[in-house]
Amino acid sequence: MSGAYGDSTRSVKAVDVDHVPGGPIASTPVPAAAYHIPPDEDDSLDSYGRRSNPTWRQLESALAALEGAAAALTFGSGMAAITSALRTLVEPGHTLVVPADGYYQVRAYANEFLAPRGVTVVEARCDQMCEAAEDIGRGDVVLAETPSNPGLDVVDLHRLAMICRARDTLLVVDNTTATPLGQQPLSLGADVVVASATKALSGHHDVLAGYVASSHPEVMEKVQRDRLLAGPILGSLEAWLVLRSIGSLGLRFDRQCQNAAAVALMLRSHPAVKSVRYPGLPDDPSHAIATMQMRRFGGVVAVELADRNAVWDMVGRSALLVASTSFGGIHSSVDRRARWGDPVADGFARFSMGIEDTDDLLTDIEHALSGAGR
Repeated sequence: MSGAYGDSTRSVKAVDVDHVPGGPIASTPVPAAAYHIPPDEDDSLDSYGRRSNPTWRQLESALAALEGAAAALTFGSGMAAITSALRTLVEPGHTLVVPADGYYQVRAYANEFLAPRGVTVVEARCDQMCEAAEDIGRGDVVLAETPSNPGLDVVDLHRLAMICRARDTLLVVDNTTATPLGQQPLSLGADVVVASATKALSGHHDVLAGYVASSHPEVMEKVQRDRLLAGPILGSLEAWLVLRSIGSLGLRFDRQCQNAAAVALMLRSHPAVKSVRYPGLPDDPSHAIATMQMRRFGGVVAVELADRNAVWDMVGRSALLVASTSFGGIHSSVDRRARWGDPVADGFARFSMGIEDTDDLLTDIEHALSGAGR
């Protein structure tokens, strides 16, 4: 029966607690840093907050269920999760392929911290990932981000996974933009998933979190050891906030995807807009691949306006769009990505659609664009 559940039901079931009469329906956070330990040196119990926490474990169980993984590990941010996975899995002398059109700080970490330690870093766009993977081999690692942030291009994960498997190369996929309700990379052949839970999973602009998920026990043991020694842990209250939020993920993400599809369609023909990227648009260059591997196309839309002034004019005229560099929350937001150094046009803006009523958003954005840049 559970295999037939829809995503909102799966989200609710993922955060379930034991049904004990008289007990709470919702989980409660455990903020302990130290625990009572038995004198017989039984290491199976909680002993110290940097090592383990009951709230982490419940969240990790929920994340593993949603990603279709055997296990998940939580971290204090998405970057903490990604960097822990990379420094654990990539060794000196090996090659790491990173997205040239993905989140810019991942490239910065690879080039500033891994390359000086003997790792060969190769940057490849989404449309170059498979070709780049064909040039590497055993022990090397490919990190793909799809849809890419901020350009929303899409990697053919099944093809990439087959190439990596044939070369005994590890495939890591950043699933932040899609979320596990939008796509499940592990089912498409990826070895490891990394993601920021700060975005749509938490969805309320009030917590930083990240995670690593995989069905390879040897990978998870290494990542868990790195988390213990390096200490990039998630606080128990933050873990509980993410856990609480996952229960409504299905509802929130459905509305965000609905809003994104409607806004992308409207913007595609707007005279103030130079270009639009959204995998859900039938004429988007990535639509065919996205349709094969994504269950939902996400809540983010990439838009290019005339210039930077046009972006800020639009935000200034809007009553619903918030200027923010994060995405995935309940409020619709806009980020002009060139300010952070992304290789995009000066008027490029990443729209993150919230859960406002669709008609209200369309009306507001149409009004905001009516004078943008004029």
